[in-house]
Amino acid sequence: MMHKTGRRDMHLGRLKLSIIFLLTVSLTLPAWGQEKGWEKKWDETIAAAKKEGRVVVVGPSEPETRRRIPAAFKARFGIPVEYLSGRTSQIAARIRAERRARLYSVDVFLATTNPMYLILYPEGALAPLKPALFLPDVINPSKWKTGKLWFMDPEEKYILRLFNNISSLLAINTDLVKRKELRSAKDFLNPKWRGRMTVDDPTARRGGGLVQAGRFYMLFGQEYVKRFYLDQKPVISRNRRQMTDWLARGTYPISFGADNEDVDRLRREGFPILNLVSLSDVPASASSGGGGLMALANRAPHPNAARVFVNWMASKEGLEVYSRTNEVATTRNDIDEKSYLPAQKIPRPGVNYFDNSNFKFVTTTRERVRKYVKKILKR
Repeated sequence: MMHKTGRRDMHLGRLKLSIIFLLTVSLTLPAWGQEKGWEKKWDETIAAAKKEGRVVVVGPSEPETRRRIPAAFKARFGIPVEYLSGRTSQIAARIRAERRARLYSVDVFLATTNPMYLILYPEGALAPLKPALFLPDVINPSKWKTGKLWFMDPEEKYILRLFNNISSLLAINTDLVKRKELRSAKDFLNPKWRGRMTVDDPTARRGGGLVQAGRFYMLFGQEYVKRFYLDQKPVISRNRRQMTDWLARGTYPISFGADNEDVDRLRREGFPILNLVSLSDVPASASSGGGGLMALANRAPHPNAARVFVNWMASKEGLEVYSRTNEVATTRNDIDEKSYLPAQKIPRPGVNYFDNSNFKFVTTTRERVRKYVKKILKR
């Protein structure tokens, strides 16, 4: 017969094992699975947001986005959106002036890399976004193509990437340039194409020209950049429509600056022009697009409305509305993008892309490249 002391010790042993098991399970559960009472928290946040009366969002100036995002959000939650848009320089100047005067009018930013990385983040205008996201649909890592929320800042908590869109490398006039003539980057250095290419201005701080120069610089080095921009004498412009027109007419049959959407439209209309996404040694470019980065303003005047907005925007419902208005691919994996986007815009799993929205590339490499190209072109 077992003594009472032995039975007590066995019971205690089993109890300890049970406690250890429960602790292990709780520690290994994903963060999104541990969130309890989110429905109550969500309802309380929405109620408080309605009392605040509105949410103020800075976003892209596309007419469809300005119309549909406020309308969809208000229809869903009954909270008006004051939507602000304009040139990046104007918005940045306004935010700076307000903050110097200790005025805080903005709740959420939907912006491109330049204002996010070069102004709002370094100047301390942002609040941590990651803790504000708590909907299971948002924080569940299985909902995202990267297996997690894709934060772009070094701390991985301020700037969330919502878009990851593929853009073309260049466009050609197929009456004058055969596809087989451009297989790799070295083909651009063929004397045949000297003076017959157009490029977006690589010395401008904004635009695709600097991104293109940066891609060549990182992939092939300074000497290639020098030979391409100096020896090949491409026509440099900041007018994308003009470059598209030159391409269609055959004036300059290779263009690194023609507008992708216009090229596709003109091709459908019968013009002999074609977008090329990549070459054998030049990967396609992926970017966060226009307004594809989201951040929370610190000292937001409507903090609860801001939390509702960022959670909704990162959810399947909100991000699909945003994606459709901008016609760009998202970072979520549960949105049927193929039903409304061309296949070439959607990143393919397992393919390496040149990420021109990378934080380090934007904040350090681009400016180094710009100065180098400016020097060799003496501009």
